[in-house]
Amino acid sequence: MDQRLPGVSISKKKNNSIYYRSSLTYCTKHISLGSFDSMIKAHLAYREAWSLLEDTSILLESWSKSNILSFDKWVSLINFRDNAIYFCNPIYIKQKFFYYYLTPSIQLIFDLEDLFYYSMHKIMKRGGHLFVSDYGMQYNIMNRYGIKNYAVADRDYRFINGNPHDFRYENILIINRYQGVFKTEIKGIQKYKVQLHVNGNFLVGVYPTEVEAAIAYNKAVDVVKSQSIDKNYAVNYIEEISNSEYADIYSRIKISKKLYHIDH
Repeated sequence: MDQRLPGVSISKKKNNSIYYRSSLTYCTKHISLGSFDSMIKAHLAYREAWSLLEDTSILLESWSKSNILSFDKWVSLINFRDNAIYFCNPIYIKQKFFYYYLTPSIQLIFDLEDLFYYSMHKIMKRGGHLFVSDYGMQYNIMNRYGIKNYAVADRDYRFINGNPHDFRYENILIINRYQGVFKTEIKGIQKYKVQLHVNGNFLVGVYPTEVEAAIAYNKAVDVVKSQSIDKNYAVNYIEEISNSEYADIYSRIKISKKLYHIDH
């Protein structure tokens, strides 16, 4: 006889073993709460979810490992309760920004204009990098804010308030936009130094503008590769000038003559 508990449905795996799914409907929204190996656990998840939705004294910080629901689901349900919008991802909306809870102790902060994107893309962490999966490819979320994969904190970019988890646009300062290009000051005038790593850092030259420096780096890469130096150099893509302007600067920009005669 089927003595199913409230909020629980029974399913079978491909090997015909049974597992239990928990779900509820709140404000016309049907919400899956997860899969469990026993009917009791599935029912307890159902009861715990209703407690979250009905008791405003239960906070995000109230979650512990002893709870039946996952932390991600805990965040989603409390946000639904407080803000009347449900996300599958662990997002909690504030007035001018939102939190994305990577873990109970790591809260990423984003501007509300990024809400749609991160409601549709789950953030993962691997090897110290934060990334999302899109069309089967992995994308470093730093790229979304103009921070390149090769960038170094406090050299190429800086989080203004010192919080490396605060991705609000006003908190991100891009210092060096391009590969191999570094701001420097000569006699009180801002210049752009270009380095290329060939058997150590090699000075390509110093240039008056960032764009010229970025193109000089690209030219240096081309020269080095023409000498059969097999390295996977990233090149700079400059959006603010036309192809003809790029070609003109490329043809007249000067780089260190030593790059034409490298021992390898």
